[in-house]
Amino acid sequence: MDAAPCGRLSAAPTTVGTVSDHASSLPAAPLAPTADARPIVRSHHGDDVEDRYEWFRAKEDAAVVAHLEAENAYTASRTAHLDHLRTRIFDEIKGRTLETDLSVPTRRGQWWYYGRTVEGKQYGIQCRAPLASTDDWTPPELSPDVAVEGEQVLLDGNVEAEGHEFFSLGSFEVSNDGTRMLYGVDVAGDERYTVRVRDLVTGEQLADEIPDTFAGASFSPDGRFIVYTTVDDAWRPDTVWLHELGTPVADDVTLFHEPDEKYWVGAGFTRSDRYLVIGLGSSITSEEWLVDADDLRSEPRVVWPRTEGVEYDSEHAVVDGEDVLYIVHNQGALDFEMVRVTASDPQGARETVIAHEPGQRLLGLSTFRDWGVVAYRRAGLARIGLLDYATGAVEEIAFDEPLYAVGGGGNPEWAPPVLRLGYGSFVTPGTVYDYDIVSRQLHLRKQQPVLGGYDPADYAQARVWATAQDGTQIPISLVWKRAFGDAGAAPRPLHLYGYGSYEHSIEPGFSVPRLSELDRGVIFAVAHVRGGGEMGRQWYEDGKLLNKRNTFTDFVDCALHLIDHGYTTASQMVAEGGSAGGLLMGAVANLAPELFAGVLADVPFVDALTTILDPSLPLTVIEWDEWGDPLHNADVYAYMKSYSPYENVRHDVEYPRILAVTSLNDTRVLYVEPAKWVARLREVGADAMLKCEMVAGHGGVSGRYNAWRERAFELAWLLDVLGVADA
Repeated sequence: MDAAPCGRLSAAPTTVGTVSDHASSLPAAPLAPTADARPIVRSHHGDDVEDRYEWFRAKEDAAVVAHLEAENAYTASRTAHLDHLRTRIFDEIKGRTLETDLSVPTRRGQWWYYGRTVEGKQYGIQCRAPLASTDDWTPPELSPDVAVEGEQVLLDGNVEAEGHEFFSLGSFEVSNDGTRMLYGVDVAGDERYTVRVRDLVTGEQLADEIPDTFAGASFSPDGRFIVYTTVDDAWRPDTVWLHELGTPVADDVTLFHEPDEKYWVGAGFTRSDRYLVIGLGSSITSEEWLVDADDLRSEPRVVWPRTEGVEYDSEHAVVDGEDVLYIVHNQGALDFEMVRVTASDPQGARETVIAHEPGQRLLGLSTFRDWGVVAYRRAGLARIGLLDYATGAVEEIAFDEPLYAVGGGGNPEWAPPVLRLGYGSFVTPGTVYDYDIVSRQLHLRKQQPVLGGYDPADYAQARVWATAQDGTQIPISLVWKRAFGDAGAAPRPLHLYGYGSYEHSIEPGFSVPRLSELDRGVIFAVAHVRGGGEMGRQWYEDGKLLNKRNTFTDFVDCALHLIDHGYTTASQMVAEGGSAGGLLMGAVANLAPELFAGVLADVPFVDALTTILDPSLPLTVIEWDEWGDPLHNADVYAYMKSYSPYENVRHDVEYPRILAVTSLNDTRVLYVEPAKWVARLREVGADAMLKCEMVAGHGGVSGRYNAWRERAFELAWLLDVLGVADA
């Protein structure tokens, strides 16, 4: 339910088709699959609800699998006329991508680490090369055409994926001394990873193999141990384990177990290698425990005992020779503040470093030996600044564009002279900078190549504001191609994306697939609705629990604004959202079906009430902090029932065309939700289709070419709904 949004993509300028009744131009539709109605009655709080399609939940039932395969066949038949367009969009994506390429090397220890992609290969290849000098912090400029001296291939995803339809890495780490590598592999899409270990000196595969782990396993600083996490029956990471290399997995030691079903558990070492931090979190409460890294079997000690509604995150630093913790927290500080405490007595005296500032959401801190990096959000944009340990002053690193996304990344070293940054915008391809701490200068290391003559000056981006029903101003980010005229000068086809949950912000980042829309005259827009985090913590609070309807009405108000101000028309607008954003799609399809020509729902959380009522389902109890607990609270039950898309399919409206995309092995939003929703929509005559990947998880198919084909499928459908002609 917490997946991030999908990407989009590229082509030469073509004409924008007019939209009259383009549904009449569609080929004759084959008969849609029909499923048996096998009613069951669900009773809660005196309310009886008949559910005719809950039997779809029996994943191993041959009838269920047959129904999903029939849905896939129907969707393939209905979209067969788009084969040429899909192929063209795929070729555009492929043609704009430098298929054989290398990432910017990251320094760690005595090596530069980087990744390769090779034309025709689905997966990346992880490599390293030795440093030329221990004093060298300028990464080598690598070329695909030039051999790298001393290169060592650590892991070739294409080799590891052989014989599997799905492949995903959940863990990948090299020990501090550079002699061993661990990696966690999922070949089903269910996010359960088998961790294996390889000796990088001999190339030998070690006997250590740990099945059914969660993502994020790591070596101890001395390389003797692996710290990993496992999940319970509800797919909740609940236990942290310590495995000593060379010993049986059966002998692994439990470092921490969290019995409370509301909390996730994770673990990782501080950049300083001083502590193992075990972190627990629900949607609204967190707690951390420290273990000395040089004595991992010692008893963990709590930083701050959990307090309902208080979130915090600690980072270790050494200031004036003393171990300290910088803690970013929200206790009495809605948008968070930062304090400093001694690591030996974290519950003792607190020194305020960054005071709470309403409207400026403090996101977190990364600590290094001599300085820190503060991440925060102001006026709807991510910001980043350097923290001076001595004074507490924060110096913001400024950028020129009106919309952009920036963050730290690839900074494993404790005492580097530079800070690695990732930057981009709707029009600026992904860019890697090194920021020199002494000179305060940005050094460009690489910008994502976009082939085919891409020029960012050909595109424009802007932010406009819609007025919500209660008067709140809702930001909308826009990007378009200038050749088709200014956005708003005349109604144009428009693709409106939304999410609005978990305080997740949709950043204005670059997307190669999106160019295929923009180059056909489509405007791409993001409605930054409440429930997300774009405008501070209150923005999130105003779009969750019993305020959740604000998320849906905000999206509708953004659509109305775009229509009323001449950006588009209802017959020229398609809405898209995924996961919790898929719930948004289902809700707005019920609220305002007349505003959209189509709705694209990726892994959509559309049977929310059924899921959140059942604590035996994966992740349900954890989700009660986000949505409420309808099982024990009649008011929450009634509120969720009033908006849950499956519960509120209407007989009195004409729905837009709907495409729902899901995966059989998704553990976050089960395939059964969109399958039931589509069946219910068909009952009222809606033109709804389901596409179910039979070997994939929440993030969809694996492999870059497969992902491009999947996105090409979605974009071809979207452009067809918009009535955009393709030359």
